[in-house]
Amino acid sequence: AVDIIITHQGKVLLIKRRNPPFAGMWALPGGMVEYGESVEDAARREALEETGVRVDNLTLVGIYSDPKRDPRGHVVSICFKAEVCGEAEPRPGADVVEARWVETPPTEGLAFDHTKMLKDSGVWRD
Repeated sequence: AVDIIITHQGKVLLIKRRNPPFAGMWALPGGMVEYGESVEDAARREALEETGVRVDNLTLVGIYSDPKRDPRGHVVSICFKAEVCGEAEPRPGADVVEARWVETPPTEGLAFDHTKMLKDSGVWRD
């Protein structure tokens, strides 16, 4: 899987998930890598599908492999930090209830291990 920390003008783009697991919770955009797809291409695709925002300048934040991080099973996620290229107005995709730019991500209540990813990225700290 991939997760993307999208930044623009000092803000981070979060999505509210439509589907389980964690339906109704805020999260980073992301999803599963398709067969034959690079993780970088998957990150760009998922960002566009979930938020309508194109991204580039991907940098690796970390690899998250805790077997308990996803209730669906053992899913390894590669987290990238990315910058907006083009239009920054989010448009929620089919799997997303809402997409919103936030100055300060919430300190708790994010889906999966996304709070840890934000902290590891240096974008947000306690």
